[in-house]
Amino acid sequence: KKEMAGIPHHLLSITDPKRQYSVGRYQKEARAALSDILARGKTPIICGGTGYYIDALVNGIALPSVLPNRTLRKKLEKMSTIKLFALLKKRDPARAKTIDSHNPHRLIRALEIVEALGHVPKQKNTPIPNIHFEWIGIDLPDEELKKKIHKRLLARMKHGMIAEVKRLHIQRVSWKRLENFGLEYRWLAQYLQGKIEKKEMSEKLELDIWHYAKRQRTWFKRNKKIKWQ
Repeated sequence: KKEMAGIPHHLLSITDPKRQYSVGRYQKEARAALSDILARGKTPIICGGTGYYIDALVNGIALPSVLPNRTLRKKLEKMSTIKLFALLKKRDPARAKTIDSHNPHRLIRALEIVEALGHVPKQKNTPIPNIHFEWIGIDLPDEELKKKIHKRLLARMKHGMIAEVKRLHIQRVSWKRLENFGLEYRWLAQYLQGKIEKKEMSEKLELDIWHYAKRQRTWFKRNKKIKWQ
């Protein structure tokens, strides 16, 4: 709340961590928030690092209406991201070329759609009418970005990140689910289970965040509308 500086933020703390949250639900709820902000004569700022979600909102990606397959998900959740990607590559090579091969959620969802439809349909865009979006990207030289990642990680550790994950597990969010959230949750969950030491957890987490930042950069560099700062 202190960081928000009194500026209204939307779509934070909107779902139970024990429930699945999809890009389709985000698209619907974010569009409703945009409409509300614009109706009040204000300018919304869409901020974040998950490129697929931002593209789904702004470009209006039409998503397949395939219901979750709980049985299949339980089976796939036991597999590593490497095996999931190899399976998708075999079953739908076209989708494998465009997906984030490090994201277990996307891989499982893609395989779920393949199971239901035979392949992941080519995405069609239906942009929001009568709204002009201005794209602004912020990037830094590698060494400066690494320093900021390191400083931010230390600050988050200091301000209760480990306690947050511990609290979620006490609230009956399984270790497996926490690990599947990726990044911070994956390594913190492993540390709290005693699978790795604190030093190893910090090092692997910092490296993972750096790799994620590079994937973000690759994703957004494809968008020629972005004005880089």
